[in-house]
Amino acid sequence: MASCKIRLPVVAGQFYSSSAVELKQQLEESIDRNAIKIDAIACMLPHAGYIYSGAVAGQTVSCINIKDRVILLGPNHTGLGGPFSIMTGGVWKTPLGGIEIDSGLAKAILNGCRYLDDDELAHLHEHSLEVELPFLQYFKTDFKIVPIAFSSGDISTLKDIGRDIAETIKSKGLNDSVLLLASSDMTHYEPESQARKKDNAAIEAILELNEDRLMKNISRLDISMCGYAPAITMLSAAKALGATKAELVKYQTSGDVTGDKNSVVGYAGIIIS
Repeated sequence: MASCKIRLPVVAGQFYSSSAVELKQQLEESIDRNAIKIDAIACMLPHAGYIYSGAVAGQTVSCINIKDRVILLGPNHTGLGGPFSIMTGGVWKTPLGGIEIDSGLAKAILNGCRYLDDDELAHLHEHSLEVELPFLQYFKTDFKIVPIAFSSGDISTLKDIGRDIAETIKSKGLNDSVLLLASSDMTHYEPESQARKKDNAAIEAILELNEDRLMKNISRLDISMCGYAPAITMLSAAKALGATKAELVKYQTSGDVTGDKNSVVGYAGIIIS
C-alpha cells in the first residue's frame, strides 16, 4: 500500500532533541571531524537515546561517505505490521528536514523479494531507523532511503532477503550509490562484564562477515541483540555486493555514560567494505 505519506518523528524530544539547533549541537558533540572517510558498502549502528549511544553512532558515521541511497534495516520493536515490512513511498521527517523514500528502488526490492510486504504500519511508531537519520543528515542532505523492518526470521530467510536486495541493487546498476545500514543495539540489561563478553562474540562474527557464526553465538550465549535479523540480512547483502572486510569503529555500554555497571546495554559501530 504505497503512498505519499509524511512520517513524522516519534522519538524526537525523547531519544534526541526536537529542536533543530539543539539537535545539531548534540550531533556535533558525537562526530569526529578528523575521521578518514571510506566508501563503505554497509554499516551497523546502535539506536538508543543519543546520550547513551550517540558517541558510537556519531563516530561510526563520521568514517563513512554517505551515499545517494541508504537502505535502512532495523528491528521492529512495536510488533505492528508484517514480519518483513518495506515502505515504498513517502517522506520521513526529522527536526533537520524531510527525507524522501526512493520509491523506484523500494518497489524493485519489493518485487524482487518474495518475503517482503509493502507495509507502513511497521514503521509509523518504530524508532530503530528514525534515530539514525539525523546522523546521516548532518553529513549529507540530498540522500533517499528505503526503510525495511524485521520482526522475526530464520537465518536462511534472512540470508535470502539479503541476497535479493543485493541482486536488485546490481540489476539497477546502483552498486556504488547504495549504503546498507543495519540498526541494532547489543546485549540488554546485564552486568557490564557479562555484556561485554557476549557482545564480543557477536562482534567477532560480524567482523568475520559470518552470518552463521553470528546466529550460533547469539543462540549459544543467549545474546539479546535486538537487531540480529537486520545484521544478518546486511551481512548477506554486503557480501553479495563484494564486501571483504569489516572494522569495529567503537564499542561502549550505557554504563560508560551512567556509571551503573550492574545493568547495561551494549552499543557497537561497525563499517563493512
